[in-house]
Amino acid sequence: MKHWQKILLGLSLPAAILLAWWLATTYGDIPPQILPKPQSVLAVYGGEDASVLLGHLLISLWRVVQGFLLASLLGVVFGSLTGVSRVAKSILMPTLTAIRQIPMIAWIPLLILWCGIGEASKIAIIVLAAFFCVFVNTHAGIAETPENFLEVARLYRLSKLRTFFGVHLPSALPQILTGLQLGLGVSWMAVVASELISATSGIGYHMSDARVFMRSDIVIACMLVIGLVGIAMNTALALLFGLIAPWKPKGAHK
Repeated sequence: MKHWQKILLGLSLPAAILLAWWLATTYGDIPPQILPKPQSVLAVYGGEDASVLLGHLLISLWRVVQGFLLASLLGVVFGSLTGVSRVAKSILMPTLTAIRQIPMIAWIPLLILWCGIGEASKIAIIVLAAFFCVFVNTHAGIAETPENFLEVARLYRLSKLRTFFGVHLPSALPQILTGLQLGLGVSWMAVVASELISATSGIGYHMSDARVFMRSDIVIACMLVIGLVGIAMNTALALLFGLIAPWKPKGAHK
């Protein structure tokens, strides 16, 4: 199938949804507070509404950057420890596995009690949500280092540190990158969820505030922005990882 045909097929469903939306709001008896017309949503991206939305979006993105970087660092460190050390795995894995079973949203009330409704709670929620994506993939990649690679390292009498950086880490890099990509997506969802529940700024808060004033056009406009930003971040990260690990199968970056 040609590239342009794939693009057209990918756009066919959104186009059908948009057409159905326009027909329902133009010829149907649907209050604009429930479902606004597409042109009303489009108008949000211009004028004062756009500047307000952009301000909240930038706040959310900065929170994601901070939380994702911290989660990535912790995930790679702990995943590497449990991957190379049986003792560390025995100590850490049962507890981390138990914590991982608790839904991220269940932590939000407790983290708000501990950290308040300021920046600390938002970043903590992002870290908690993204950490396990990075940790699990890093652990799997390190633990699954081919035995013949390790035999060569032992043959050359490499130290444990040199074996880790020269054998374990390069071998696990594709899976680590996959964990980072998943972690970024989860970070974006986590920040929106936390802002919807308790915040005074951010795109999630902007949606909640718009709901109070029955501005469904702003709510839908924010939802579209959230989806598009998520796609943009995922695509950018996939392209970056394709350059970092060109030997990884192309489809695995997406």
